[in-house]
Amino acid sequence: MVGMVHSSYYRTPSFGKKGNTPSKLTYHKSRGWVNQDAVIASIKEILSHEFIDCGYRLMTSYLKKEAYVINHKKLYRIMKEQGMLKLENRINRSGSGRKFVKFRKVNTSRPMECLEMDIKTVWVPSVGKNAYLLSIIDVHTRRILKDYFSIKQDKVIAFLSELFAEYQYPNNVVIRSDNGSQFIANNVREYLGLIGVQQEFTHIATPEENAHIEAYHGILKKEIFQKVDYRYFGQIEQILKRYVTFYNNTRLHGLLGRITPMEKWDADKHLILMKKLTA
Repeated sequence: MVGMVHSSYYRTPSFGKKGNTPSKLTYHKSRGWVNQDAVIASIKEILSHEFIDCGYRLMTSYLKKEAYVINHKKLYRIMKEQGMLKLENRINRSGSGRKFVKFRKVNTSRPMECLEMDIKTVWVPSVGKNAYLLSIIDVHTRRILKDYFSIKQDKVIAFLSELFAEYQYPNNVVIRSDNGSQFIANNVREYLGLIGVQQEFTHIATPEENAHIEAYHGILKKEIFQKVDYRYFGQIEQILKRYVTFYNNTRLHGLLGRITPMEKWDADKHLILMKKLTA
């Protein structure tokens, strides 16, 4: 009589949320069905790690690695109920002749095909001056191959020599960097040419051409330097060593398909091109 469709009203009012009641149990592959408190305890344990701070989607991947069978929608509900979606509510933890890049975006097919290196300044309060962190990342696997704290120009060659000796001087390697004086020095360029490593330089004011190592240093800023209260060189040096181990072996990387850089490295390291041994 009033023009309403019958599906828009009910004979008796329903109170509370519509739909099925959410399950309070979650399946664990080794422990069987566990209650929600066990899931919350596992979330808090993961978040208690010195360097982990993530949202519900990445947390879903961490829980799956812990043998939980859970989807991101259920985890979103649990973390929302516990007030763990907002960051502040999570667990607190205190020259000339240079060859410029041709392609801004790097496409790789194997490890040790394209490397990126960069230097980040790190303020050390106890001495009132900056130290310098040099990091080198493998673009294909996002693995931090090597880093060196308090770097100076005359140490770059020794640093690169140790790096390539450790990986037995693989063939067809390209290394990218910006135009810092440490990288454009003639002796550095001559050394890389001598061992057969191609060197590329980003264009001026284009950090996106060195995006992977720039992103890593951005992560360090967010997850270390803005969170950790340190004063001495030795303190931050030890924290950085622990973080590289965490980053390579534990931290899940979204663009790698929610696996760690070392898992990607181990899966593809057989593709590395090595120089033919001659008598």
